[in-house]
Amino acid sequence: MYRRYVLSVLVENRSGVLSRISGLITRRGFNIDSLTVAETENPAISRMTIVLHCDESVVEQMKKQLEKQVDVKEVAELVEHESVTREHVMVKVAATPENRMSVLSVAEIFRANIVDVAAEAMIIELTGESNKTEAFIETVRPFGILQVVRSGITGLERGAKVPGKDRKKEEASF
Repeated sequence: MYRRYVLSVLVENRSGVLSRISGLITRRGFNIDSLTVAETENPAISRMTIVLHCDESVVEQMKKQLEKQVDVKEVAELVEHESVTREHVMVKVAATPENRMSVLSVAEIFRANIVDVAAEAMIIELTGESNKTEAFIETVRPFGILQVVRSGITGLERGAKVPGKDRKKEEASF
């Protein structure tokens, strides 16, 4: 059964890594629903958050393939109740003088921020779980969505565990 999987992949922060990792997935015929990449607290390491819709056997195979890559330091699946995931979205909404207060009310309900106001439009930003960003987009759709941009999902495992720290201890003991 297909479902959403979120993988957090720590990789070397080097040229070409993004292309190699995304190519590994797409060559196997799978679409990447969301992909975010940025430097971590260590400038030599980047975190890739990859969202796939597939079945369990495929995601397990994907994790094994990723772990074999030279530039990959660690692969973790961000399980729903054991992690925190968020998405950032900006929506440009038609905001006429007649509907401006209604648009503002919806933004307030979702705890979204108005980041730009023009005579006939507003840009509203929202950060939250994907179901919240989806609900927000659907709620403002009747006003007239002019543009949408989404960051893709990012996330971290809950608790004090820090990926990669235990591995370094193991490697140092050899």
